[in-house]
Amino acid sequence: MPYARVNGNMLFYREAGEGPLAVFVHGFPLDHSVWLDQLKGLAHVRRCVALDLRGFGKSDPTVDGSLSMEMLADDVCGLIDALGGGNADVVGISMGGYVALAMWELRPAMVRSLTLIDSRAAADSVEGKRGRDAMIDRLLDTGRGGLADELRGALLGAAPSQHAQARLRSMVEGTRYETLVAAITGMRDRKDRSVLLPTINVPALVIGGEEDRLIPPEVAKAMAKEIPGARTTIVPGAGHLPPIENPDPVNQALIELFEGRKVVWWR
Repeated sequence: MPYARVNGNMLFYREAGEGPLAVFVHGFPLDHSVWLDQLKGLAHVRRCVALDLRGFGKSDPTVDGSLSMEMLADDVCGLIDALGGGNADVVGISMGGYVALAMWELRPAMVRSLTLIDSRAAADSVEGKRGRDAMIDRLLDTGRGGLADELRGALLGAAPSQHAQARLRSMVEGTRYETLVAAITGMRDRKDRSVLLPTINVPALVIGGEEDRLIPPEVAKAMAKEIPGARTTIVPGAGHLPPIENPDPVNQALIELFEGRKVVWWR
């Protein structure tokens, strides 16, 4: 299985296809398998690499008490270097979007194009920070099964398929507790990167789920308006995880971005 040593950690990644490099960055509390439909559907246009961030999936366990977005961004940049990519089309979902924006701030030359899926540039509000702390308490009280139950309602759309529910539960219940706590802490403490949006001068795409309750479509569209020339796709029948809930529109929008083709606007 493919691993790369990056910043003292062995990072697992899954690869498909040939051509220019595209790197897919998962969210919380997920792993590379959130991108399986993209690895299959985009291998004819890109060398697609979906990694497990440090502590997640098959990557090395983490001893860090907080997984900062800057630390994770440095890891992704290190993986691009290790793969000899020079730069990459960077696709991040939710927390992975926070990481992608940190990459844009820290090493913009590594980013050939930028796709943000159900993510935001703003920092957590005071209420949001309290919510993160409460999530840690609930996790440690009720376990990963309780977290999976909670996130099934929060992350998926109104009528999720059994397939999407099963994949989400596998990812949540397969993540180490210390990683979960460190990632929640890192998200809680992340900086506001809203001022970066107007500086993004590479091809950009914002994807949102039509039924996303965490990042409603109007929030996604408002963020896209801040990015010069950004494309927008709202995926029908999807909540916070369009890549697994309705992957075809996601794949189509990414192909159009990668190939510079005309945008198809989904409802």
